[in-house]
Amino acid sequence: MFVLRDVTPDDLDHLLAVAGFLDSVNLPEDRGYLSALIATSQKSFAAQTEIADRKFVFVLVDPDGERVVGVSMVFAQHGSRRSPHIFFDVIHEERYSETLDRHFSHQVLRIGYNYKGLTEIGGLVLLPEYRHHGDQLGRLLSYVRFLYIANHRRMFCDEVVSELMPPLEANGTSLLWESLGRQFTGLSYQEADRLSQTNKEFIRALFPQDPLYATLLPPHVQELIGKVGPETKGVERMLREIGFAYAHRIDPFDGGPHFHARTDDITLVAGTQRALLSPDEPPPEAVLRRCLVARESAAEPRFLAVKTAAPPLGNDGTLALPADARRALRLVPGDQLAVLPF
Repeated sequence: MFVLRDVTPDDLDHLLAVAGFLDSVNLPEDRGYLSALIATSQKSFAAQTEIADRKFVFVLVDPDGERVVGVSMVFAQHGSRRSPHIFFDVIHEERYSETLDRHFSHQVLRIGYNYKGLTEIGGLVLLPEYRHHGDQLGRLLSYVRFLYIANHRRMFCDEVVSELMPPLEANGTSLLWESLGRQFTGLSYQEADRLSQTNKEFIRALFPQDPLYATLLPPHVQELIGKVGPETKGVERMLREIGFAYAHRIDPFDGGPHFHARTDDITLVAGTQRALLSPDEPPPEAVLRRCLVARESAAEPRFLAVKTAAPPLGNDGTLALPADARRALRLVPGDQLAVLPF
């Protein structure tokens, strides 16, 4: 049985190996960065830091309990007065000349800032050999974040955003950045993306605040604006299924699309239930359904979740779980659970 739990310092080497398959901004292949991220996650699960600074890192552990095979993350608040959430609004502008009888539809990019903050989901990586697994491990890694948001609703913002990866070059470069951002900053895509995680001043200082006409960019670069990369198509489908939509906003560095949803409108958030563990296991005749079940604790691991088969909640609000799920979650009767039908 695969187990989802909060990350610990002992996971650093495994986390570094997983990060190497994507080397994204949220999860770079950088030991120092990942070590600090683990420490932040531990403080976040323990509620030992301000809500706006909380980053939750979930890891998926193989049935032997020895190898981290995947990771996903939730940022409680992305965007604040000291470090705003920055994006390009994608606007379509119509132009017509009666004299020439010519009509044009221009794609315009306008930089925007969100200081209030959004909850962001990201950092989802699953080792290649575990993709297309019968247990739908990628969905497990994604769904667990929404279960956690539902179980701690007041901690998170009223809007959730996901910044999807666009098509990139084989060396990880963004053609949009080369045609646009580099011209205003003199930085490589990787340098700018990493710097923006801790300091966004250079964006506000150097990027044009006036609208930019994408028409001036090469056609093959224009085509990348708002496009989802091939490796992220599955994520896009899943997000649409649970209530997300394209926000007509893109990442200012690589043009990747932003998908967003009202938190309470996300089907997985609305569908998460709370229950108490029943002292009994499911009877042989019970009709079982697949679900993600989680428990939390003041002791480490603070969060544990597994996918299992269980009957619907009883009229008394209890949930009967099979023995293997009870063992994996380290449960005793009466423990509080969060349940998400899968």
